[in-house]
Amino acid sequence: MSRLDSVIRRLQAQRACLQQGVDLVRDLQGPVLELGLGNGRTYDHIREICSNCEIFVFERKVAAHPDCIPDDEHLFLGDLSETLPRAVERFRGQVRLIHSDIGTGDQARNAEIGRYIAGFVPDLLCPGGIIISDQETAFSGAEALALPEGVRPGRYYMYRAGGAA
Repeated sequence: MSRLDSVIRRLQAQRACLQQGVDLVRDLQGPVLELGLGNGRTYDHIREICSNCEIFVFERKVAAHPDCIPDDEHLFLGDLSETLPRAVERFRGQVRLIHSDIGTGDQARNAEIGRYIAGFVPDLLCPGGIIISDQETAFSGAEALALPEGVRPGRYYMYRAGGAA
């Protein structure tokens, strides 16, 4: 498969997972967290499909399209090792949806980052809240969710926090 075909499949999978995740948490309250702004495509998409959501973005260094940069009140700027603990203090048990797209191309590093993020997820998500990630982020008490049709297992991961949905 060409690199172009691969990126197209990845983006299609990402869009399908985001839509399914937003549909599943639509009746929940609380903010949405976007881990990794990149060029702002998924942040912009979440704004479109979840227009009633307050979205907070985590990014080490902003380099997104100007139309896709959140205001300062909705931006956690810095390394996840500094920003995720602050997020837990602020949002403990309130987050309805987390989208994490932080893959590096280095499988060992990706696994490490996924485990690190997974350590914070149970404290962030509300009961029934969902994490969608390009990396494995299973956590204690998580329910693995079926991926949307056409999304290859291992391309994306979706988990729901225990409790009422």
